[in-house]
Amino acid sequence: MRIVQYSGSDSERLEMSEAVQSDVRLSVSEIIQSVRERGDTAVREYTAKFDGFSPENLEVTAEETAAAFDSVPADLLAALRRACRNIREFHSRQIRDGFSFVNPDGITVGQKITPIAKVGLYIPGGTARYPSSVLMNAIPASIAGCSEIIMVSPPSESGDIPPVILAAAKLAGVHRVFRVGGAQAVAALAYGTESIPKVDKIVGPGNAYVAEAKRQVFGAVSIDMIAGPSEILIIADAESDPRFVAADLLSQAEHDRRASAVLITDSYPLAEAVSAEVERRLSVLPREGIARESIESNGRIIVVPDMDTAFEAANKLAPEHLELCLDDAEKYLGRVSNAGSVFLGRYCPESLGDYLAGPNHTLPTSGTARFSSPLSVDDFIKKTQYICCSRNDLSGVGGDIALMARSEGLEAHARAALVRTGDIQ
Repeated sequence: MRIVQYSGSDSERLEMSEAVQSDVRLSVSEIIQSVRERGDTAVREYTAKFDGFSPENLEVTAEETAAAFDSVPADLLAALRRACRNIREFHSRQIRDGFSFVNPDGITVGQKITPIAKVGLYIPGGTARYPSSVLMNAIPASIAGCSEIIMVSPPSESGDIPPVILAAAKLAGVHRVFRVGGAQAVAALAYGTESIPKVDKIVGPGNAYVAEAKRQVFGAVSIDMIAGPSEILIIADAESDPRFVAADLLSQAEHDRRASAVLITDSYPLAEAVSAEVERRLSVLPREGIARESIESNGRIIVVPDMDTAFEAANKLAPEHLELCLDDAEKYLGRVSNAGSVFLGRYCPESLGDYLAGPNHTLPTSGTARFSSPLSVDDFIKKTQYICCSRNDLSGVGGDIALMARSEGLEAHARAALVRTGDIQ
């Protein structure tokens, strides 16, 4: 891996992976328009073009799901159930209640919480399968009380969705599954087709086409975020085991050729040891080609003078995943301002969070942890405000309403209050 010295003024060294680019905008726009106009016919044509299969039935049947569930090895099912338990327990603590109170003017005000009715989950296919993403997206939606959870995922050339994906969907409470992926799946969820229902919100990761499609349909539906390639940033000191650090860097690099894996350390000997260990471990990875390109293009080790500088750099990067490979790592948590998810200590790999610790693994990327948060139950609810006021209570504030409305040049607003209090006819 490339080793660089941190100067504090070199902005090029403080960039994680680039956000999804817009060079696919025109192609995605054409796909979306075609799906809006031609519905299932367009979805089938694009599925045949991009996935090599044209499904007669877009929806996966209950019988197919049951057969898939029964075919998953018992030990893998047990692991999925364990992950479900932990994810449910964590996200159930995010449930919020509405509130109501009488303000000092005697007016009752409040907020009610309502689940989003229909949500669409996009689950990637392609070079890897992600049952963990099914659990992380569907379980919070289920806890929130969404009445319809619709999942889309690209099929294989034979038209199948991996059994473990369907098993995860069943465990997580997904109601319907469709064998379609790419921008055409996002368009179908956003606008509806003869087979695929229109939803109110679309969540879940995908490639550049999926990300661009989510960007373009936003407004017609809500979306969770525009996710870029995966990222990991590790802060480690001289006492860190280079094997652990290298393994964790590669755990992200194998996701995507554009993924970013970065180490910040105050120890040059550790930097050299990790660089050598990464090279040694690359050669035995099944996804070596993907991981190697990621490491060579986006991976680096930044050597800093001290830990204060390490945290300064980390907060500028605002990474998706931040590992603190330090003794007593909990005491450093307060120094983290910008990160999607933080992993504390030398025995807390990022993969623990990816699969079964419980916190969500759908996280802000490309520096957006500066202002956004992990996927949660909050993403599947909406908040409605309400106000209740008697004539007597309105009389006490009507004059101020009129003053403020007239200061904005909105006489009708003023009169709407004053006519009720008898101050005008």
